[in-house]
Amino acid sequence: MKKMFAAFAALSLIAACVPPEGVTPEDLAAFDQAVASIGCELNTETDYLPVELQTGMTREKLIQVAQYKVTLEEAVSLPSGGVRSIVGACAPKAETPAQA
Repeated sequence: MKKMFAAFAALSLIAACVPPEGVTPEDLAAFDQAVASIGCELNTETDYLPVELQTGMTREKLIQVAQYKVTLEEAVSLPSGGVRSIVGACAPKAETPAQA
């Protein structure tokens, strides 16, 4: 039983590292750029529509990519149920000593 649990846990970790089916590295980059262009958060219909248009992905695929990005810690889940990108143009700005 312990061996089966360990195998399942390892398989889950490996699966988390694989992008959704049919998603290329170019698609992931387009997702990052599109999310950045709308203010870095996917929450509502008004957020999803422009990202769908810019990436050519369906809503279902966008949700899968967003979940994948959260798994990679390239996005964070929001209390509202949406996600916020934290990479590229959406990366949090580091505080400088003058700001502290």
